[in-house]
Amino acid sequence: MAQHELSDQETPVTTGPHLDAFERIWEPIAWWAEHRGAAPALSEGDRVLSYADLDARVKAAAGTLRDTGVQPGDRVLIVGENSLAMAVAILGSARLGAWAVPVNARLSAHEIDGIRDHAGPRVGIYTSACSTDAEAHGTRHGAHPLPELADLGASVARFPDAPAPVDESDLTPGERVAAMIYTSGTTGQPKGVMLTHDNLLFVAGRSCQSRLAAPGDFIFGVLPFSHVFGLASVFLGNMYGGAWVDLKAKFAAEDAVASIESGDLTIFNGVPQMYARILEHTTLRGSALNPGRVRYLSSGGAPLDLGLKERVEAAFGLPLHNGYGLTETSPTVTVTEIARPRADNSVGEILRDVSVRIVDDLGAELSLGQVGEIWVSGRLVMKGYYRAEDETAAAICVLDGQRWFKTGDIGLFRVDPDDGARLLYVVGRKKELIIRSGFNVYPPEVEAAILRHPDVALCGVVGRPTAGGNEDILAFVQPVRGRTPAVEDLAAFVTTTLSPYKRPSHWILRDTLPSTPAGKILKHRLSAD
Repeated sequence: MAQHELSDQETPVTTGPHLDAFERIWEPIAWWAEHRGAAPALSEGDRVLSYADLDARVKAAAGTLRDTGVQPGDRVLIVGENSLAMAVAILGSARLGAWAVPVNARLSAHEIDGIRDHAGPRVGIYTSACSTDAEAHGTRHGAHPLPELADLGASVARFPDAPAPVDESDLTPGERVAAMIYTSGTTGQPKGVMLTHDNLLFVAGRSCQSRLAAPGDFIFGVLPFSHVFGLASVFLGNMYGGAWVDLKAKFAAEDAVASIESGDLTIFNGVPQMYARILEHTTLRGSALNPGRVRYLSSGGAPLDLGLKERVEAAFGLPLHNGYGLTETSPTVTVTEIARPRADNSVGEILRDVSVRIVDDLGAELSLGQVGEIWVSGRLVMKGYYRAEDETAAAICVLDGQRWFKTGDIGLFRVDPDDGARLLYVVGRKKELIIRSGFNVYPPEVEAAILRHPDVALCGVVGRPTAGGNEDILAFVQPVRGRTPAVEDLAAFVTTTLSPYKRPSHWILRDTLPSTPAGKILKHRLSAD
C-alpha cells in the first residue's frame, strides 16, 4: 500500500493532541479531522477512510442509531470482526451516548445469545460483509440493512423487549460507560466489564505515547476490537496519534509476513501466539524475515515467555516490548519503555498516574522481591461488572480513598540495578497456582521452558488434583506444523531448566489448543481425556 503524502488541503501539525485532551472516545478522530482531515485513518482491503471521512461516518452512524430508537444509556450489541463497519459502529454508539458491546463473531450462537440476553441491547449490528459468522448471527436475530451502515457492510436487528436505558445524566461525559467488554472466560463464565470514556482514553493516550504513534505510522490492525487490547491500545491508541490502522478481520501468518515485508508497516501489535505463527511461517518457507520499515513491536494479551521474545527479536532485529493488563484495567497497567527495552521477561514499568501494590492473602502490602497478588488503582480501573454488584464488590476495594482492583494475578517487583527502574514481573494466576509436593508451581514458568523447544508452537500447563492431596502437572502441547516431537524428548528437554517438582507428570499433544481470538489459551477447556 502506498505511503500517504500530505495534501494541499491538510493543515500540517508538528504535534498531536496533548495527553488527556479529550472526554469521549470519538473526540480524537474529530480532532484529527479538523487538523489533518485528508490523512488516512482506517483501511479495509483497498477501501480507505480519511480522518474527515471517518468523523463524518461516525456522526452519520450516531444519527442512524438514534433514528432506530437507540438512546443514551442503551446497549448496542456489535457482532463482528475488525472492519470499517465495526469501527464506525463502536464510535457511533459512543457518540450517541450508548454503550458499545463489541463481540467476536466467531463465538458460538449459544455464547452470542448469552451475551445478548445479559446485556439487554436495544439493537444489534452485524459486520456481515467481512464475516460469514457475523452474517449468520444477524440472520438468526432478524437483521436487515440500514443506511450508512449498509454501505460499510453491516446489518441491524432491533430488540423491542430491551430494558430501559441506564440513566447516566448525573455523570460527567468521562464517567459514562463507553464500551462493555465481555471477558474471555478463560477460567469460566464471561462477565460484562463496564469501561468508561475516561478509562479507555486514559489507556489510549498512554498507549500512543508509549510507541510514539504519529501521522505516517501504518499499523497492522488484526487484534480484535471485541478484546480490550485491540480496542483501547491498538484502535483508539493509534487513532490518538493520527496514525493509519489497516484493519484485518482474521490473523493469517502469511498475510502478516507479507504486510511486514511490504515496507509499509511501521508498528506491529500482537499476542504471543501471532509471533509464534510468524516465526513458524518463515521457518517452513525456508527464508529469513525481512522486517521492512517496522520500528516498533509489542506483545500483550497473554504471557510472553523469554524464549519466544528472544527468537522474535532475532528475526526482526528489534526489541519486542512487553506489557501487562486486564480487561478490568482497560487494559494496560505496565509497559516496557520504548527508550529502555528489556532483555528479560519483565512486563515493564507502571504507567504514570497508576498505582500497583503486591499484597499477601490478608491484603497487607509486601516488600520488594516478595511474591503476592497484584492490586491496581487509577483512572484505568473499570466502573464494575454489569448486573453483578456482588462480584464487583469482591473485585474492588477502597483503601485510603482509592479504588483498588484485585487482579487475581501473582507477581513481584524488582529494581533494575543499572537504571533503577521499578519493574513488575507476573508469575501466574492465583487460581491457576499448582501445589506440587508442598511447593508452589506457576504455570507460566513451566510453559516458558517448554516453548523453548523448537518443535513446540503453543502450550498450556494446568494442575490436576490427586487422591493424596497433591497435584499432577499436565502439559498440553501444540506442535509446530509438520513436526511430531516425542513425549520422551520433551520431558528430557525441560530437565535442564525446571526443578523436578516443576516438571510435567503428563504430556498431551494436540493439533490445536483452544484459545480466544486474542490468542489466550482457554485452560478451562483443556482436557486429558
